[in-house]
Amino acid sequence: MMRFLPDLSRHIAASLFAVTAFGAAAAQPDLESLRRQVDATERAFARSMAERDHAAFTRHLSEQAVFFGTKRVLRGRDEVAQFWKRFYDGPQAPFSWEPDQVDVLADGTLAHSSGPVRDADGKLVARFNSVWRQEAPGVWRIVFDKGEDATAADLAREAAKAASAPASR
Repeated sequence: MMRFLPDLSRHIAASLFAVTAFGAAAAQPDLESLRRQVDATERAFARSMAERDHAAFTRHLSEQAVFFGTKRVLRGRDEVAQFWKRFYDGPQAPFSWEPDQVDVLADGTLAHSSGPVRDADGKLVARFNSVWRQEAPGVWRIVFDKGEDATAADLAREAAKAASAPASR
């Protein structure tokens, strides 16, 4: 009997290790799929501005959303939604944005998106940075957002891109 217990212990330990290793491998999220989800969510968020749909904007906000403004920090879905409502008044969007960089944490719980912000005439004026949290499978909500004025380097890249674009006919 004494000889059997160490063998049983090794067998149990090996089985637990195999189950744990398999579980860890099986739990790895498909980061490319999640990145595409966040990209699509960010684009839908931006479309809410273009389509003048404040309710759609609000649905993308986490309850704990924090938006950093130039004069103050907005905290919570209600405060952010109330402040941003003024950007949805009127027939034309005062600005637009789109992601050009999206990445997701290895565990698939948080993501970062960033991209250009353009005024109503399409001129580059800023760059946004947003942090998204997956609150349910396939449901991403924004938890942090901060914009920065376009830098001289951003404007130079924009000018170079415009100069190298084929002339439209």
